[in-house]
Amino acid sequence: MSATDTRRNASIHFLGAAGTVTGSRFLLEHEGRRVLVDCGLFQGRKEIRQRNWEPLPVPPDSLDAVVLTHAHIDHTGGLPRLVAAGYSGPVYCTPGTRDLCGLLLPDSAYLQEEEARYANATGYSRHHPALPLYTVEDAQRTLPLLEAFGYERPHPIAPGITLTFFRAGHILGSAVCVFDLASTGQRVVFTGDLGRYHAPILRDPQGVSRGTTLVVESTYGDREHGDVKPVEALRDAVHEAVARRGVVVIPAFAIGRSQELLYHLDRLEEAGRIPELDVFVDSPMACDATPIYLAHPEEHDLVMRSLVERGRTPLATRRTRFVTSAEESKRLNGFEGPGIIISASGMATGGRVLHHLKHRLPDARNTVLFVGYQAVGTRGRRMLDGEPTVRIHGEDAPVKASVRALSGFSAHADWTETLRWMDGFEAPPAQTLCVHGEPDALEALRARVAARGWGAAVPRHMERVELASGAPR
Repeated sequence: MSATDTRRNASIHFLGAAGTVTGSRFLLEHEGRRVLVDCGLFQGRKEIRQRNWEPLPVPPDSLDAVVLTHAHIDHTGGLPRLVAAGYSGPVYCTPGTRDLCGLLLPDSAYLQEEEARYANATGYSRHHPALPLYTVEDAQRTLPLLEAFGYERPHPIAPGITLTFFRAGHILGSAVCVFDLASTGQRVVFTGDLGRYHAPILRDPQGVSRGTTLVVESTYGDREHGDVKPVEALRDAVHEAVARRGVVVIPAFAIGRSQELLYHLDRLEEAGRIPELDVFVDSPMACDATPIYLAHPEEHDLVMRSLVERGRTPLATRRTRFVTSAEESKRLNGFEGPGIIISASGMATGGRVLHHLKHRLPDARNTVLFVGYQAVGTRGRRMLDGEPTVRIHGEDAPVKASVRALSGFSAHADWTETLRWMDGFEAPPAQTLCVHGEPDALEALRARVAARGWGAAVPRHMERVELASGAPR
């Protein structure tokens, strides 16, 4: 094959989210142009996290552009390190993603600096001195590179490469990214993280009709969410807490899950299905993210838009208070209830929610309500598994409160919803590549896609895949 032929070939180099659910990084190459789709942090096991320290296999200054599917740290958290290594080009995203990155990236950098400070103070690191993965200054230098444009607006991002965003419905600003390669007629579709149909606040995932290559997330490739009614279970938990004169503590992720909870609580209260209660949102990031959700009507579904246009604030009940300072947070220990405290983190691994759990767990009147997946080994999982005590801030807290999990709040499409989204293609892509999942989920989705008669594969970490040729069918 000649050098010219090599340059005309298009390929994807799978630098992350291949065989795992984190570290989303895909290098799209075409005619000597390089576009990095997502630049996320690896999370989870230590051997996976170590990849964050490895340099990108290509020089950062050789990239023509970076494109973000959405703002979650496993899709964006590597950006400040990329910038520190020399990248200074554009980072394309939707307006919602740009605004959320303004919160998430500096916060991630602050946590990196704090971890390094703690390591140096305690001497637990093998490195002397321990250094942060990147700094707050690196994050602040990254934010001006973000260039936002809206959905369904084709945008040239490099010679011969046009990008179009379509709604993914996962979190505010999330996008399916479609790349049209002019000289070859190839169309490459990255789903990012697909959301669910009929979820509140955001519009449904938007279909794509054509593509030669599809890169699809597989987080729930082996699971169905089932016909659960999380709002009914939320209502029941609130009524039980009211009857006991207790407090419901809800560990919840600051972006997405907290806003969805506020929406459901407001709707239940407006319908008279729960009494008016004090609701405290004790997470600085959730407090900052909620106005951003309200400020993007282009993302809202019909019900949300109607409520906002009528002057309602659907992301707060009548007695919701947003707690920002540490002093306000500490004063909540004196709150007797009944009421609700929504606080991060979602798996009770850190953050302000630990103080509330330490204070509320020993009292049987209270309820701890988990509304997201609890990974093995986390405090949340240990509580759900029935352990009689959990260790918080070096002390054992007895678990006397009621501990429950509400399913059905996931923001990821399950395999049935993923296949429903794929039904939007007028003809099968020539190749479908399953990413962003654990091995069992990846293989399960691959098999389901193949059973439809589509060509499907699971790329390995660091594998380079040549893309199918030909115009979209």
